[in-house]
Amino acid sequence: MGGSVAGRSASEMRGLAGVEQQAWENFLDAALRLYGTLNRGLSERHNLSLADVRLLGILDNCAMGSARMGDLAEQLVSLPSRVTRQIRRLEAAGLVQREASPEDGRGVLATITDDGRVVVAEAWVTYAEGVRMSFLRPLTRPQVTAVGENSRRISAAMKSGGSTPKFGRA
Repeated sequence: MGGSVAGRSASEMRGLAGVEQQAWENFLDAALRLYGTLNRGLSERHNLSLADVRLLGILDNCAMGSARMGDLAEQLVSLPSRVTRQIRRLEAAGLVQREASPEDGRGVLATITDDGRVVVAEAWVTYAEGVRMSFLRPLTRPQVTAVGENSRRISAAMKSGGSTPKFGRA
């Protein structure tokens, strides 16, 4: 990424010091490139998006292969309506099925099918290869550990929400 944003160099952007801006731009560039590379590989080889593989993986790891739609949205950090559309598409492909929750009848459960388990197992191999080649290979073991720990800290701070200041309003 680098260069200028809105006609300003990274060191001139308001609100962040030069090193902060550069760290953010480097992180964002790497994250977007990783996402795009992994998504493209999964789409080309398995006709699934990265979000599909993550959703199927969550279901595959659930005790009964099922999860409530709201819980899936929360785990995927996605909007419920987006997860509903995604589940409909995966259901049409025979990889999941939906049913009313036996607990209360109001909630909807998504359940991975046997075909879904086969497909996600194959896709996980591609996913792991992509992570290994694009994310792990350029880094040393201590760098991988540091990236993991720093990512955990950022995620934990955002999950807690209480200590995260609201931004964007004066």
